[in-house]
Amino acid sequence: MGNQTILKELILSGFSDLPALRLPFFLFFLLIYLMTLIWNSLIIVLVVTSSHLHVPMYFFLGNLAGLDLCCSSLTVPRMLFDLLTKTRKISIQACITQVFFFIFCATSEVSLLAVMSYDRYSAICLPLHYTQIMSWKVCGQLMSIVCCLSFTNSLVHTLHAFNLTFCGSDIIESFFCDLPQLLQISCSDIHINVLLLFIFGGSITIGCLTLTFLSYVYIFQTVLKMKVGGGRRKVFSTCTPHLTVMFIFYGSVFFNYFQLNESHRFAGNKGVSVFYTVILPLLNPLIYSLRNQDIRKASRNVLKKILPNAV
Repeated sequence: MGNQTILKELILSGFSDLPALRLPFFLFFLLIYLMTLIWNSLIIVLVVTSSHLHVPMYFFLGNLAGLDLCCSSLTVPRMLFDLLTKTRKISIQACITQVFFFIFCATSEVSLLAVMSYDRYSAICLPLHYTQIMSWKVCGQLMSIVCCLSFTNSLVHTLHAFNLTFCGSDIIESFFCDLPQLLQISCSDIHINVLLLFIFGGSITIGCLTLTFLSYVYIFQTVLKMKVGGGRRKVFSTCTPHLTVMFIFYGSVFFNYFQLNESHRFAGNKGVSVFYTVILPLLNPLIYSLRNQDIRKASRNVLKKILPNAV
């Protein structure tokens, strides 16, 4: 390393290997981003303005929509800019800063999905005590725990990332700065960083998965005791969107963060990165809202206020 130049800037490879598709990619991702902004903003507006959505389930859904907005806005605008320009340089400080906020959003989403599963468990298995268990004070405390846990996790990885040295390849094989790809091009010893990633990331993920798994075990036990009819249909209508989002999110995260290649280096995948940073923030509000009667009712009410003669 003594004979190599210490790098101050890095280059995001993005989709530079497909120059002929830059404009189509730009238009496609711009459309996806605008739809993401509209749908998630709509969810937040409906949760805030509709009184019948002022319940813990939709409070957490509104927070999930906010996280999806942040996650998408952290990566997509820069990707769109790089698709139109030849210079894809980013300073190391800016790159690590993006890593901090991205880990914060990802950890928050993992934790929030677990909290949402506990909320469903409380509503379905303990309906008589639900208002006491999931009071607004408890909801606020749970969101505070999610934020503190996410901040701590991202801070630990970011502080150790600032100790890394970059002196070889300056190309990040991604369209944004993510920790696995950043570790892959570092010429420093990354064993501590990898260990922290598995300890903190693994512990948080396993803890959230355990809470989710136990919640749904009790939910399914309660469902089996119900008579066939409206009760079961209502449970499935509220739990199916959450399970769908959870499986998609965890699957993409595990594939990207806990996969090593033959050299024991992280083997990130651009396709997976595009999916969970660009596509998934759009899918989440669609999955939750398309078959949700409460969201539909709130949408009609808002539309009546804006266009009273249209509905």
